[in-house]
Amino acid sequence: MKTAELVFIPFTAVGHLVSAIEIAKLLVSRNERLSVTVLVMKLPFDTSAHPKPFSDDTIAERIRFVDLLLDDFTKDLLAKNPASFFKDFVDLQKPQVRQIVSEIMANGSGSAFNQLAGFVIDMFCTPMMDVADEFGVPTYVFFTSSASLLSLIFHLYTLQEDLRKDMTEFKDSDAELSVPSFSNAVPAKVLPSGVLDKKIGSNMFINIAARFKKVKAILVNTFDELESHALKSLQNDGSIPPVYPVGPILNLHNNKSEGVLMSWLDNQPPASVVFLCFGSMGCFDGDQVKEIAHALERTGHRFLWSLRRRPNKSKIEMPVEYDNPQEVLPEGFTERTAELGRVIGWAPQVAVLSHPAVGGFVSHYGWNLTLESLWFGVPVATWPMYAEQQMNAFQMVRVFGLAVEIKLDYRNDFRMTTTEIVTAEVIENGIRRLMEGDKSVEIRRRVKEMSEKSKITMAEGGSSHSCLGCFIQDVVNNVS
Repeated sequence: MKTAELVFIPFTAVGHLVSAIEIAKLLVSRNERLSVTVLVMKLPFDTSAHPKPFSDDTIAERIRFVDLLLDDFTKDLLAKNPASFFKDFVDLQKPQVRQIVSEIMANGSGSAFNQLAGFVIDMFCTPMMDVADEFGVPTYVFFTSSASLLSLIFHLYTLQEDLRKDMTEFKDSDAELSVPSFSNAVPAKVLPSGVLDKKIGSNMFINIAARFKKVKAILVNTFDELESHALKSLQNDGSIPPVYPVGPILNLHNNKSEGVLMSWLDNQPPASVVFLCFGSMGCFDGDQVKEIAHALERTGHRFLWSLRRRPNKSKIEMPVEYDNPQEVLPEGFTERTAELGRVIGWAPQVAVLSHPAVGGFVSHYGWNLTLESLWFGVPVATWPMYAEQQMNAFQMVRVFGLAVEIKLDYRNDFRMTTTEIVTAEVIENGIRRLMEGDKSVEIRRRVKEMSEKSKITMAEGGSSHSCLGCFIQDVVNNVS
């Protein structure tokens, strides 16, 4: 029997890459006729080690990784044209991708094995559809964000193409918008950063939507029990390809962590610790750090705080560890809170969230984080930073009642930085709503219920399990 070879092209951001690896592992474990080649890109300013984790050698045999190389021109691209950097960056990878795919097809020529069945691309990698077309194979999208964002992207396409609406006019507006994927009106202030940016505008999203309409199917890292309204709005749009909710796709296999940190958590009462962590790009400057510290001290709750800093405001660079956190923390904070909490650098997020001592999470509400916190049944106080996180936070707080608010419209990224300081009082109130009182009890109950649903949907007979099976059958049919 022929083996169907899929070429995965995830975007370079760690959250996108990890999700792509996890769905690749899931696919090959579900069907022995599937194999995957993952093409790994890396941004010039990204110095982090990209994960390629495996716990099953039989799966690893059918997944291989190929690193795409950076040349000098690619390294200079950001300085030359920041507004179109990501698209230009992906475009420059085409020759390497073309060569790798040619080798895959040559190796499978005249053989019953390794027949190219299609490309699975990230939302930011739509230029690679051109390469798939050259080889005469279909393109699928693995959408690593929510169904609500996917529906919003298509809605923006309609607004601009049919109604000639400039969405950047809504920057700093108090307007509320009707969006098909939301049952509530959506404040303009929580729209994704790129939509509101005058330099980029909504053109990036319009181009993505136009290309998405031409793919064979779209896999979304969500599940019907969480986003039924958004998924129905997508299914009712006849101009959109089939949409398969296949999530939550999470890396849960490497959730073991040893050492002083986990030993400290082992000694804390159940559900007593507030975990603060803001993702691979989340960071704060000194004044904001002090406000967070004052808030933690005032609440008196146990805490674990992953604290990182931005190395250079004038450049796009990844946050790094503080050489000495005492430089930015209030004087005497560490001594006064020695019995209550720990300030650390990088945190093993899955290991921490899965620990029974953790009772609440203060975070940026990236989509992977949203799914992880629901899976482990840990309620979140939202503090979004960039991308679509404001929209995620709005949905979870105002629409689903699965989180509490610290801020919904805070922005702190390389395009739309803020001078706003969220005060200790606001942070303290958010943490108290998360950890104390009747509202905390109710949200905790809702999150626990959704946690159970997230596990059921991935089990045999669950909706996401079935949708992934439909996708697998479609891929296998490509080589039958």
